[in-house]
Amino acid sequence: MDLQLTGSRVLVTGGTRGIGRAIVEAFVDEGAVVEFCARDAAEIEATEKAVAERGGRATGAQLDVRNGAALTGWVEAAAGRLGGLDAVVANVSALAIPDTEENWYTSFEVDLMHTVRLAKAAIPHLERSRTGSIVAVSSVSGRESDAVSGPYGTMKTAIVGYVSGLAVQLAGRGVRANVVSPGNTYFEGGFWQGIENGDPELFTASLALNPTGRMGTAEEMAKSVVFLSSPVSSFTTGTNLVVDGALTRGIQL
Repeated sequence: MDLQLTGSRVLVTGGTRGIGRAIVEAFVDEGAVVEFCARDAAEIEATEKAVAERGGRATGAQLDVRNGAALTGWVEAAAGRLGGLDAVVANVSALAIPDTEENWYTSFEVDLMHTVRLAKAAIPHLERSRTGSIVAVSSVSGRESDAVSGPYGTMKTAIVGYVSGLAVQLAGRGVRANVVSPGNTYFEGGFWQGIENGDPELFTASLALNPTGRMGTAEEMAKSVVFLSSPVSSFTTGTNLVVDGALTRGIQL
């Protein structure tokens, strides 16, 4: 299927590792021109090089999304360089799981407010596109109560609520807004590899919860994000696409 993304102008936050890196690569593979941000300069350089080796182009900027002014400035500058925006993806998460007051503030600033600030900065540019799209990455932990239902899970729930409201507000202005909620996702250097090495009993127990017998891959999550961002999803807005291999049991009504 041609996702009609050739030449599309895309921004991705947190584009150097895991799901974010896979999102950048998936967009590039579809012919999009991508700008992404991350905090680590070496990881940005490595990602740019890897994308170039795939025959595409993606440009990274060093940025901490907690800095609202810097995030807004990056969106404006990137839109200027690209000549506009067609899609933005709010991917960054602090993964601040332990229930401490510091983690509540960190999760609020990184997970939720970076999504809000990215959307607000991008909306004027997306309204000028014929295919404007916002996709935020939440989590199944935003859908049901589980072991990470403190700062992390609560902010992931808030993201779903915020984007749902955006979808209604922006529908008449030609901009779509959706959420992708990944289940447990395994990748090199990621959260679940850390659990596998540091707490193998917890890893085994978590793996056993999924009826597929495995965890998802970053590439599987990325493809869902790119599909929802594409013009072929032109009538899909306000949805929360759960990609978890039937890990969660609740019925979405």
